[in-house]
Amino acid sequence: MKTLALYPGSFDPITYGHLDILERATELFSKVIVTIAINNNKETVFTGDERESLIRECLEGKTWASQVEIQQFTGLLVDFAKEKNAQTLVRGVRQISDFEYEFRMALTNRRLAPEVDTVFLMPNEQLTFISASLVKEVGYWGGNLSSFVPEHVEKALKEKFRQQREREHPSSSQ
Repeated sequence: MKTLALYPGSFDPITYGHLDILERATELFSKVIVTIAINNNKETVFTGDERESLIRECLEGKTWASQVEIQQFTGLLVDFAKEKNAQTLVRGVRQISDFEYEFRMALTNRRLAPEVDTVFLMPNEQLTFISASLVKEVGYWGGNLSSFVPEHVEKALKEKFRQQREREHPSSSQ
């Protein structure tokens, strides 16, 4: 089964867990489109263009990168899947709480577009605890992110959070 799949998410920021799922997806599908969800109602650390750039940098030197395309989208994921003629959505599942949410989404997507299936992939067990929200929390407080995200993502996060702290606490900036 070598077809086109979408790997959707906010990727704010992209983590080693995301990259693990992406690599696994390229082993199953001929082409994977990383679909960056742009939701103007959701506050993100990085803009869509910044997230796309960070992902592109993550792909540099990867043997499987030629199978990956990156696109931003708004709206319903299944509509984007139909537009791209994608037959499969790839979703990462780390733990039971992820599965419950993803299961409901998969059933909703099936109702909206029965021709689009969802495949759940589990990351390497050493990465199952990593979440973008955890990374943002640790990063905001200046913690070491080297085991969660690539170095360029860590640098970008730290710069964003430095700027945010300066805006929030202008008198305490050095």
